[in-house]
Amino acid sequence: MTRFKGLGVALATPFLSNGDLDLHAFRKLVKHVVHGGVDFLVVLGSTGEAATLDDSERDLLIQACREESDGIPVVVGAGSSSTAQAARWSKRAQELGADAVLVVTPPYNKPTPAGLVAHFQTIADAAKGLPIIVYNVPGRTGQNLSPSTLALLWENPQVVAVKESSANLGQIVEIARTLPAGKIILAGDDNLALPSIAAGAKGLVSVLGNLLPKETKALVNAALTGDLEGAQSRQARLLPLIDALFMESNPIPLKAGLKFLRLGEDVLRLPLTTAEPTTCKCLVDALCLAAEGNLPGISL
Repeated sequence: MTRFKGLGVALATPFLSNGDLDLHAFRKLVKHVVHGGVDFLVVLGSTGEAATLDDSERDLLIQACREESDGIPVVVGAGSSSTAQAARWSKRAQELGADAVLVVTPPYNKPTPAGLVAHFQTIADAAKGLPIIVYNVPGRTGQNLSPSTLALLWENPQVVAVKESSANLGQIVEIARTLPAGKIILAGDDNLALPSIAAGAKGLVSVLGNLLPKETKALVNAALTGDLEGAQSRQARLLPLIDALFMESNPIPLKAGLKFLRLGEDVLRLPLTTAEPTTCKCLVDALCLAAEGNLPGISL
């Protein structure tokens, strides 16, 4: 389980101006993040606009991420409203060398606890032995994964962790209180990294880490090692940038930040559109402040 602790980065998916996949920029982004000292990579998550990608593009991104990972574990997003589709994507990720899959609770369908248990068991059966990280993000799925239902999922030996993006600290505390041995919680919200780790999370799956992996890693490390003063200081410096990254739906502001850092074009696939000028200004101002003028590839 140590392979999925610390800082994970939910990678963006760069596109060319015509909307095609920009694999060159994606490889550059992965190298940037790896150089920043992150502990694991997450490809094809919400930040990666996975819902807009076809199967051939998914394969290319998984392969490129593996090739540029420098041995860092690669977690592949494989969630779908369709259990059969999630199972196929999980099996394919395993075939391409994924170290784990990140599987969001099925959007739109609103399954019962019994349905969720069957959903994740079907995925585990399709990709035997592959670790599964459950992803709870009610803001996107419309349904919260309660601690009592999560307790049922923990009975599946392949379910090893939960990425908690409920923004509910009380729920995170309850999950930590009842956490079985050998299972872990990962914070799923950058702005709650410090309190989530204080409550019992063992790491963070970050959007911010696309831009400033070293600084995000320093925050997570300080929190995990009990350096409260250091973690508070780092969080205070990074919080304006985190707020700017979520002024509009993720990854809209992130794509503007990647363009500023010359790590990709500011291109998204519909129905997402580019950031508003006010968002871009807030983002750039906060980015310069958070990095203290030391931005990769940028002369300020």
